[in-house]
Amino acid sequence: MQSVEYIKELKTDQGISVETMSHEGLVMLIFLRHFGCVFCREALKEVKKERSNWEEKGIKVVLIYPADKASGHKYLSQFDLLDIQSISDPSCIIYEEFGLGKGSMSQLFGLKTFFRGFETTVKGILPVLQQVGDGFQMPGIFIIHEGEIRDSYIHKSASDKPNYAELIACCV
Repeated sequence: MQSVEYIKELKTDQGISVETMSHEGLVMLIFLRHFGCVFCREALKEVKKERSNWEEKGIKVVLIYPADKASGHKYLSQFDLLDIQSISDPSCIIYEEFGLGKGSMSQLFGLKTFFRGFETTVKGILPVLQQVGDGFQMPGIFIIHEGEIRDSYIHKSASDKPNYAELIACCV
């Protein structure tokens, strides 16, 4: 098991300690891309859909986004997620602490990303034609329990779609 010292300092926008939450149950830290990204919007739609199932299993979701708090709350409210714990990280310091870097051109704009973006758009998840946050920041997901990272999903491209059920299976 890995331990990230930074977890001890991490607090949500509501002042709740992520480490404390992780001693009460599993915490799924979901690091989002910018809010204009179709894949970020897809992730928010998935969180909205699965949230009650996760909460029934004792999993707390914390969304981290690379934008200011006001912008974050605006976009979270569009998905009825305004009441979820979240963290604004416009400078992407927390992303860096968790090893999530900036994407390369192929990770962000490669053929795989283009085709999956088209597919996602056809399914009705439309991008916002405005970048809200750091457009080069790569996303990721970390499962935290008792102050330690128990599992993670690091996106290899912006278009990767994590299997949330597989990810949380480590600890439920």
